[in-house]
Formats: sequence, C-alpha cells, structure tokens
Amino acid sequence: MSDEINRSRLESTLADRAYPADRGALADSVAGTMVLFADGDADLGDLLAEVDQARFEGAADAHAALQNVLPIEALGEPGQSDGDA
Repeated sequence: MSDEINRSRLESTLADRAYPADRGALADSVAGTMVLFADGDADLGDLLAEVDQARFEGAADAHAALQNVLPIEALGEPGQSDGDA
C-alpha cells in the first residue's frame, strides 16, 4: 500500500528522513509515496531518482532539488499561466 501526500506536504515528508543522505538511499526510503498534484500524481522515489544532485544535506536541500524535476502538472490549475495578469 502506498502513501499519498499533497505537494504542500512534500518538505515535511522529506524532513522525516535522516540527513545527510545520498540520492539513492533517500529515493528508496520514500518509494511508493505518491505526491498528488493539481492534475495528476507521481512517485516521490521516482522523482528523487531524476534529480542530478547526488547528496542532500537536509530536507530543504532535497526539496529545492525536486523543484527542477516536478512535472508541469505539479503547479496550479491545468491550462493556467502565472504570467498573464
């Protein structure tokens, strides 16, 4: 059975792990945790496996690195633009 978390709980979920941590060990420890986005979801372990960074010093470090691999569905409502005002 996998866990499900909202994207807003991503950093607190990462904070429950021991640091410093290498990418592979951290990805393994959260594999099966589904992150729910505005339009879709993704396995947190798979997302961490895509990060280029090999080691994380803390949860904030891992969270920041994840921002570069989150799918477009992770933010906002589908079809909406932040730049159009």
